[in-house]
Amino acid sequence: MDIIDLLRRTEGKTLEFKRNLVTPEGVLRTLVAFANTAGGVVLIGVEDGTRNVCGVGDPLALEERLANLISDHIEPRIVPDIEILPWRRTHIIAVLVHPSPNRPHHLRREGTTGGTYVRVGSTNRRADAELIAEMRRYTLGESFDEQPLPDLDSEAIDFRVASECFASVRKLVRRDLATLRLVATHQGRVVPTVGGLLLFGRDRTRHFPDAWIQIGRFAGTDKARILDHAELTDHPVAAIEQAIAFVHRHMQRCADIGAVRRQDRWELPPVAVREAVINAVAHADYGQRGAPIRIALYDNRLEVESPGLLPFGLTVDDLRQGISRLRNRVIGRVFHELGLIEQWGSGIQRMAAACREAGLAEPELEEVGLRFRVTLRTAPVATPILDTLDQAVVALLADGAGHATSEIARHIDRSARATRTRLVALVERGQVREVGTGPRDPQRRYYLTRTL
Repeated sequence: MDIIDLLRRTEGKTLEFKRNLVTPEGVLRTLVAFANTAGGVVLIGVEDGTRNVCGVGDPLALEERLANLISDHIEPRIVPDIEILPWRRTHIIAVLVHPSPNRPHHLRREGTTGGTYVRVGSTNRRADAELIAEMRRYTLGESFDEQPLPDLDSEAIDFRVASECFASVRKLVRRDLATLRLVATHQGRVVPTVGGLLLFGRDRTRHFPDAWIQIGRFAGTDKARILDHAELTDHPVAAIEQAIAFVHRHMQRCADIGAVRRQDRWELPPVAVREAVINAVAHADYGQRGAPIRIALYDNRLEVESPGLLPFGLTVDDLRQGISRLRNRVIGRVFHELGLIEQWGSGIQRMAAACREAGLAEPELEEVGLRFRVTLRTAPVATPILDTLDQAVVALLADGAGHATSEIARHIDRSARATRTRLVALVERGQVREVGTGPRDPQRRYYLTRTL
C-alpha cells in the first residue's frame, strides 16, 4: 500500500482515517460498509479530518486485537488485508477491505436489520430493507426488474404501447415480450416482470407509485421560486422525450461572438442532457420507495437525480473511466434495442466529452443520501472546441439557407460518411440543428442553431 498516496487523499467512499481503536464500533461499521459497497481502506493512527499522523503504540498487539474484533463481530465473516506500515518514528495500521461477494454483511450484535451499513460519501449509512434486498439480489446475480409479478397476468402489459415504441425499429410480435423479458413464465403462467410493468404496464404507477419523473424550472440558483413544473407519469420512453423537451424549452441560449456575426448555441449540449435523463431512468433503483426521479433546471445548472446508490462495487471514478454495471437488465435491453443506449458504460463519457467540447466543466457525479445525482454546469470554463473543418461547416451554414450532407461534404472535401459523423457531433453539442423526418430523409438539411 502506498501510504503517501493515501495520506494525500481525503476521506470518501473508499477511505477513512481513525485516530485509534479505543471505541472499535466506528471502525467495524466502516469495514461492514466497505464490504457491502465498493471496498476501501481504513487507516488507524491518522486523525479524522486533519490527516495528521499520530501513529499507534504496539502495532502487533493492535493488529491481533483488530483481527479478533472483525472475526467476532461481523457476519458473514470478512477477511481483510491488515498491514503495519512504518511512518517516521511510529506505525500506522492499514485495513484493506475488498468488495464482498457475500453481501449483505452486518454487525452481529445489531442483527441484519439494524447492523447492515453502506458507504455514502465519507459516511456510513444504515441500510433499509429495500437496500438489503438489493444486496441479496446482487449476490444471487439477479436484477429487480427481472422478477416476475405472480399476482398479475400478461394482459397487464400494454402491447399496443410497446408496439408503438418499437415501430421505428422493428415490428413487435407477441412472442417478443418473452424474448425481451417483459413477461416470464411463473408456475406455468405467463406473468409480467417488474421491468415489463415499469416500461409498458397499463397501471404501472399503481404498482410502482414512485416510477415517474418530477421536473421543474426554478428562478435563480435554489428552489425558493419555481417558474414551471411537470409531473411526467407516462411510460418511460415517452417520459424521457417529454423531460428532454421540457429542459430544451426552458434552457437559455448563449452566444459565441465571431469576427462577422454572433452564433447562438444551447447553454448545455443536447447530448449531455439526453444522456443524463436516459441514464437516470435506466439505472434508477425502482425497489426504493419514497421519491421519483427528479430533474431541476436552475439559472446556472441542471440537476438530474435518481433513487439508488451506485451499483455495488462501483465508484464515481469507475464511471468516469467507462466502467459500468447495469442495474436493470430488462430496461437496459429494451433501451438498447430502441437506440436510447448505444453502448454499455458510454453514457457518462459521452456527457463528459460533449461538455468539454462545448467549453463547459465536466459533469459532477455524486451520491446524495441514497440517491445518485448528475449536475451539468452552464458556466463556460474554456473556449468551445471547433477544429478547422468544423469552422468550415459553420461558415457554410452561416448563410441560413440550410444545406444537405452532400453539399457540406463537397465544401469541406470529405466523404458523405465522414461528414455525417462530424455533423452528428455538432448537433450533439448544440451548435447545429438538423431538420428532417429522420436519418434516411433525403431532404434533410442542417442549419446553425441560430444565426444573427
